[in-house]
Amino acid sequence: LSLSLIQLSAFNFLHQPRMADRVHPRDSPLNTETTPLSLSRPSPPDSEKPVPPPGTYVIQIPKDQVYRVPPPENASRYQSYTHRKARRSSCHCCCCWFLGLLAAIVLLCAAAAGVFYLVVRPEAPNYSVESIAFKGFNLTTTSSLPSAISPEIHVTVRAQNPNKKIGIYYERESSVKLFYSDIKLCDGVLPAFYQPSRNVTEFRSALTGSGIELTSAVLKGLVDAQKQGKVPLELDLRAPVRIKVGPIKTWTITVKVACHLTVNKLTADASIVSRDCDYGVDPW
Repeated sequence: LSLSLIQLSAFNFLHQPRMADRVHPRDSPLNTETTPLSLSRPSPPDSEKPVPPPGTYVIQIPKDQVYRVPPPENASRYQSYTHRKARRSSCHCCCCWFLGLLAAIVLLCAAAAGVFYLVVRPEAPNYSVESIAFKGFNLTTTSSLPSAISPEIHVTVRAQNPNKKIGIYYERESSVKLFYSDIKLCDGVLPAFYQPSRNVTEFRSALTGSGIELTSAVLKGLVDAQKQGKVPLELDLRAPVRIKVGPIKTWTITVKVACHLTVNKLTADASIVSRDCDYGVDPW
């Protein structure tokens, strides 16, 4: 080993260029007539291979020892890595396609809704209770036992359709219920009919109740409210409807109307003191 190092050092020393050859002599003037100042030392031609500086070693490996495929001990790891990367890429593509399709559907629905609103200009219908008449309310407070009543109430409901291009089909299986202090007094149904655009329709519904038991406290409250001329009632209305726009009919939509009424007495000639109706829709 010591002999090899000595030989290598001698080889590097012999092949190094001398200092005198590398340093330009001071007394050799620069010929400015033949050599322009802007020109630099000519570069070696492209075909000439660069010579590595001294002390640099070039190691050549035979081509048959260069691994173009992973070694056998790493082959399974390489395969699992490539398969996992392929799965991730496929999942990423599927997510991108799904998100793009969802965004396109949302944009189309928004555009269709905007066009529908601009063309049709839909408005919510208006509902109110016009009149109410009572029968079967025999209110006495002489007994402390619960009292049973079988009332009959006639209610007139006013429905207004202010739309220019929308008709409303009122279908069967509707319901109308009348409550006092969360106690259902009677119930009934609405007639089935078609209401065209720009139309006001008043329909009368008969509500009946049978064997409604009222406690002494509830009965006393009704008597006192009637003496004051302010009996609070609640009317709950549910009506399945279908909207008609031109030749197109929608699916069945449930209209929900809740009216807070105050009447002066529970007789056939009762008058409505105040009314407040809230309107809502159940689209499914």
